[in-house]
Amino acid sequence: MTTQPYKISFITVNYNGLVDTRAFLARIGSIPFSFPFEVIVIDNGSVQDEYALLKAEFPFITGCYSAANLGFAGGNNIGIRMSQGEFLYFLNNDTLLPEAADEQLLAMLAFFEQHPLAGGITPKIRYMDPPNMIQFAGCTPLTPITLRNKQIGYQEIDHGQYDQNREIPYLHGAAMLIPRQVIDNIGLMPEAFFLYYEELDWCCQISKRYSLYYFAGALVFHKESASTGIDSPFKTYYLTRNRLLFAYRNSSGIVRILSLLYLLCVANTSKMCSFILNGKWKHVFSIWSATRSAFKLFKST
Repeated sequence: MTTQPYKISFITVNYNGLVDTRAFLARIGSIPFSFPFEVIVIDNGSVQDEYALLKAEFPFITGCYSAANLGFAGGNNIGIRMSQGEFLYFLNNDTLLPEAADEQLLAMLAFFEQHPLAGGITPKIRYMDPPNMIQFAGCTPLTPITLRNKQIGYQEIDHGQYDQNREIPYLHGAAMLIPRQVIDNIGLMPEAFFLYYEELDWCCQISKRYSLYYFAGALVFHKESASTGIDSPFKTYYLTRNRLLFAYRNSSGIVRILSLLYLLCVANTSKMCSFILNGKWKHVFSIWSATRSAFKLFKST
């Protein structure tokens, strides 16, 4: 294997998130890492070129400004193509590494050495507020028909109850450490989704050849609110469309048929009825449009 100039490439995608990305970079810049690294920031269609503003404040970063919003996968794929690290650490721009990140990352790298078939790692993720509340400590597999699963530790106070590493079916999109060799073998993130489900789909492809792990000995803080926000028609559209697309891409035969029937006749119909009763007609239209869009995407998948 060719020696890489950097051990780790930190990759984050920014979209009108200057304040969060500035805090993210300030934290990275404050940590005395003991290995060579690079930090790549992709500005994914912000109203202004926020990459230029960040580059002026943090000269150590590389990256670019994309005039078009290419979605979560598209932005990260630009970062992958620009990266030179042996390992790629995908982090949401609203996350913060802990002060002990150097020690923790060295432990993660050692884990890869001990597990040559490891395809990716997600650390324990806790909320910034409250900082002792867990967001992610692993997950269960999606059920084949309903595509439901459980996020282990979700909104539990961290008492050390999930301090054991475990193999998991999917990584969490907010923090994923993946060897470059895995990406070279599997390919880039699927860009058909634009938003939601792309990391699940990618993990399904990776797990066909590798194992994925929750690594309890490392931590990332996530600024995402622990309280449930109000869904927007935009979110309803992409969740609806991409759930159908994910089912189509990652199942076959009778399982695919049953899953699509469940999503169309039970899940989507139930949501539409709820939106109609509450007078949320934009959401109803989003579900209808998303369903039509999904079926068009089936033909090109």
